[in-house]
Amino acid sequence: MGVLDDLVASARARARRLRPPEHSVTIPGDSLASALRGKEELSVIAEFKRASPSEGEIAARNLEEQVALYEDAGAAAVSVLTDPSGFKGSYDDLARAACAVSIPILMKDFVVDPVQVRHAASLGARGVLLIVRCLSKAQLRELACASRENGLTALVECHDEAQVELAISLDDVVIGVNNRDLDTLDVDIGVAPRLLARVPPDRVTVAESGYATETDVRNLHGLADAVLVGTALMRCSAPRELIEAMRR
Repeated sequence: MGVLDDLVASARARARRLRPPEHSVTIPGDSLASALRGKEELSVIAEFKRASPSEGEIAARNLEEQVALYEDAGAAAVSVLTDPSGFKGSYDDLARAACAVSIPILMKDFVVDPVQVRHAASLGARGVLLIVRCLSKAQLRELACASRENGLTALVECHDEAQVELAISLDDVVIGVNNRDLDTLDVDIGVAPRLLARVPPDRVTVAESGYATETDVRNLHGLADAVLVGTALMRCSAPRELIEAMRR
């Protein structure tokens, strides 16, 4: 678990350096959950990320141009990596993305402290990622509560049956299933359909990791409200066409 340990430790250190925002921010528009809700058509959360521990360097893109393209192509939301150590992201990226589009922004990071949630809200995020693998049950509940109190939707990320059951027990969260095993970094896109079948159909759900083509998402229709796509869109020469194809 070395890579994950390092990323979580880095997040804790960054959280200790964060000052609570002086002012709360009210962001107009739909919540992340309401923007994604609906299994009749698969929504796309389009991600901006420069690098990852599993892929290394991914792509160098202009942030404002890329996220505006996502919105114009019909993405329901934009995910922005703010972890600097493994993903070369920043809180500045989050703030810039929030200014560049009107659709909800998801802050994707290793969130371990409520101060990170408050900071995300102050910079214009509408949602925050909470990774069950990295948190105790008490921490997860505390952070989910902090998300609600700050007007954010918590996307609770799971990778096995027990984690899904824990996510289902939380009110007002979006349930995500990550196809990537964070211990080995291996990806199996069969994980999300299997685990999402266990989630009540009225809950908003997201499938994450490993999706690169229209064919990859076919088994998600009727099970997931949305799919999160990052590397494929950053590397793609025609991201608009890929978003439109996945939505169909």
